[in-house]
Amino acid sequence: MATVELHTPITEEAIRALHVGDQVRLYGTIVTARDAAHKYMKDTFFRGPAIPEGEQAVYDRLRALWRDGVMYHCGPVVSRDTDGRWRFVSAGPTTSIREEPYEADVIAHFGLRAVIGKGGMGPKTLSACQQHGAVYLHAIGGAATLIASYVKEVLDVFKKDELGVPEAFWVIRVEGFPVVVTMDAHGVSLHEQMYEASRQRLAALL
Repeated sequence: MATVELHTPITEEAIRALHVGDQVRLYGTIVTARDAAHKYMKDTFFRGPAIPEGEQAVYDRLRALWRDGVMYHCGPVVSRDTDGRWRFVSAGPTTSIREEPYEADVIAHFGLRAVIGKGGMGPKTLSACQQHGAVYLHAIGGAATLIASYVKEVLDVFKKDELGVPEAFWVIRVEGFPVVVTMDAHGVSLHEQMYEASRQRLAALL
């Protein structure tokens, strides 16, 4: 099977050409966000009638980075070089289902084209992918150091002091980041298929 190369920003046409099982290599800018980051977005950007004072700059940057962009469910281990530059030491994917209550709204609001994580997500996210033209990309669990080697540069970080290093929004540049499409923009989820096959197998055994 051929590997598809995607460079951010990614077009909706390129996303809708993907199907479950496709292998992808990502290039360009992506932004990490996990549990605390999603709660922050919901509380800060989605609940009130206006963005709170002091939060507009972060909101504007995320809007620009995520329009036709990529989110990575990741709580990295980072170090800082003597020249002050951040570097990813470990960059393994976080279990994504914890973000299921938020992700559909985030995809719709920011215009995301892809979400990277592990373990898959649920029906709300799958529906949002189909409606808005996005995919879920499965990264390799247990290979955090290897994955960090595809992170070529840390470009920025938001909310590190408030949320903590693992939960902050890290803006990174990746080259050849390996992932597999496991939820596509056509309403197909490999995770649902595997669950149903396992359920049927268990029922047959019992």
